Amino acid sequence: MEGNSSSKFFESKVLGHPSGLFVLFFTEMWERFSFYGMRVLLVNFLTMALVGYNPGWEWTAENAAALFGTYAMLLYITPIVGGIIADKFIGYRWAVVIGALIMTLGHVFMAMETEASLYTGLGLLVIGTGFFKPTMTSIISEMYKDLPEKKDGAYTIFYMGVNAGAFFGMMLCGYLAEKIGWSWGFGLAGVFMLLGTLQFWLAKPLFGNIGGVPKKQAELEADEAIAMAEERAAIDLLEGDAKIAAEEAKEPKRNPFTMIDKVLIWICSITVLAYAINDPLRSIAGVDLFKILQISDFAGQYVGILVGLGLFIYLVVTRIGRYDRITRDRMIAFVIFAFFTVFFWMAFEQGASSLVIFARDSVQRELIGNSAIMFNIVNALLTIVPLLIITWVLYLLAKRTGKIIPGSNIVLVVCFAGIWGIAGWMLYRDFNTTAYEVSFQSEVVAKMDDKTGKQAVDDDGKLIFNHIPITEEMDVTAIKNKIVMDTVIVGEAFLSIKTGDKVSVITKDNKNEKFAYLSDKQLIDKREHGKKLKRDNGVIQASVVAVKKNWVEITVSWFSILNSFFIIAFASLISKWWDSKYNPSAAMKYGLGLIIMAVGFGLLALGSYGVVEGVKVSMIWLILAYLFHTIGELCLSPVGLSYVSKLVPARMIAFMFGMWYLAIAIGNKLAAVVGGQIENITDKYSMSTFFLIFTIVPLIAGVLVIFAGPLLKRLMHGVK
Repeated sequence: MEGNSSSKFFESKVLGHPSGLFVLFFTEMWERFSFYGMRVLLVNFLTMALVGYNPGWEWTAENAAALFGTYAMLLYITPIVGGIIADKFIGYRWAVVIGALIMTLGHVFMAMETEASLYTGLGLLVIGTGFFKPTMTSIISEMYKDLPEKKDGAYTIFYMGVNAGAFFGMMLCGYLAEKIGWSWGFGLAGVFMLLGTLQFWLAKPLFGNIGGVPKKQAELEADEAIAMAEERAAIDLLEGDAKIAAEEAKEPKRNPFTMIDKVLIWICSITVLAYAINDPLRSIAGVDLFKILQISDFAGQYVGILVGLGLFIYLVVTRIGRYDRITRDRMIAFVIFAFFTVFFWMAFEQGASSLVIFARDSVQRELIGNSAIMFNIVNALLTIVPLLIITWVLYLLAKRTGKIIPGSNIVLVVCFAGIWGIAGWMLYRDFNTTAYEVSFQSEVVAKMDDKTGKQAVDDDGKLIFNHIPITEEMDVTAIKNKIVMDTVIVGEAFLSIKTGDKVSVITKDNKNEKFAYLSDKQLIDKREHGKKLKRDNGVIQASVVAVKKNWVEITVSWFSILNSFFIIAFASLISKWWDSKYNPSAAMKYGLGLIIMAVGFGLLALGSYGVVEGVKVSMIWLILAYLFHTIGELCLSPVGLSYVSKLVPARMIAFMFGMWYLAIAIGNKLAAVVGGQIENITDKYSMSTFFLIFTIVPLIAGVLVIFAGPLLKRLMHGVK
């Protein structure tokens, strides 16, 4: 970074920081808006029934999770490659633009809702994220290179942009997708990704040479290696260990990768990539690339991944073993932290798969009367207050940079006008939704027990019957079972119908428990959709028997915004704890993170205990679970990456960053693999049993890492 560029960059400030930081804030905000907006929809869309108000693809949870798990896994692997390309060839600014444009194209393909476009879109999102993800923080690091004391504040502001984008992306993309159609949600994510890229590109005058095409990278790496050694020596000197300090003050001993190291890296990388691709390919298409390795009923892909894991462990052990004792010990400590990271993300990332299905099918999301009014007020405050704060930041930015980057500011104004418009429409629609009680004919069918082959009975020994709605395409005269009149609630905004009116309704979930009103246009669409599928169109003719007021159905995606909200609410409190004299050790933070998150799943296990099919769980349990999951994340997540630079020698940082992201990638994939079993485990055992898995495993891991604290402290040799 040249001196003149730095001085110009810091001339224009907002809230005590360079205006360019807030350009990055909004760029990351729109990227997170698009990423989380799509992420919260995918499993819901794939597992939704083929026929219904908002039809999906009717995949099993297992198949949907297999695809999502591979997507999530690759999102943490491609940034390793993207970061290298940005560092050595194209620079950070071009990496941001290229990545964002590729992701925009990915969202366009996702909105098409065809099988080919889905896979193409996910592939483009993975590639685009590979360019985008590692570059934004690198630009911040570069711009604050000469002002390290301001870096923590800068990252805090940037982190708020990340969570603001996730918050509004999941809220608004989810709302449009669930209330209007999936393509609206996928499409909205792409629109703001494109606009975010444009505002970043038009803000170039603010950045000067920052994030430009790199020069003399090898020299910079050598300087950084020496500087890091000196920094570690200073730390050890303060700890009173002069011997260690003198040893580390020397220039780091070179430890080049051997040919065996390089071969093993390639073998492990190819194995992981092949497994990631094979898992959904095997589940969905029945094609198994690892079939030759299959042993009895043990799938070949698991044999392959175990072999790859063994080779990777050998690579890490032999590579670490070639360092001096202090460096070796610190790297072992880092590996232990990475190991426990897998268990955290395996449980935490249920929020993108099993918890979405749980919220959709098993949580009471319909509120009426005063409960609906209260929710609408809370939701309005949750939406408007953050929007006001971020709009104020936009105003300050435009005030300082209006003449320097007018185009970028105009794009941001357009973005926020769009967000305000969609949010306002959402709130107005919810406040003006009326509940109609409608009745229709249903066939009474005995529910059979899959295990016994006989009719199922409840806890009191009474026979259980299912009520199957009679659609307009069913021949009532051919039905031999008992026919009854069922009454359900249908909510619709801006509609004026009265008692006695005839209406058309259709199921809107996978269990025929929730229904939606069909307009004339929607009725035509559903009939055409049924013909296209050569299936019953699902349309039910009903009569309005009562009109009620103040009704709302909470979207499935709304629960996902709680993580971002709780992060914004509690991040500063956790940070103050870390800055106090009660600041716990790294091992204690890790243990607390795992244990607190386990408590969240324990509450879900408790809330769903004894719940039978057709009974809904109170949403309070899910809200509390997200609260504990977020506090656990705040304890654990920020700790890991900070120890890369503290514990790892400079020449191994890239390799260990890759290892850290690989641990997160494995955790994400395991989360999807296990989370995809929610239907199977619930059917065989119970929903409570499913959540107990994510209670017990992180709890044990948390206790183990806390007990390993003294060992980790010795291995870290004074690093705090």
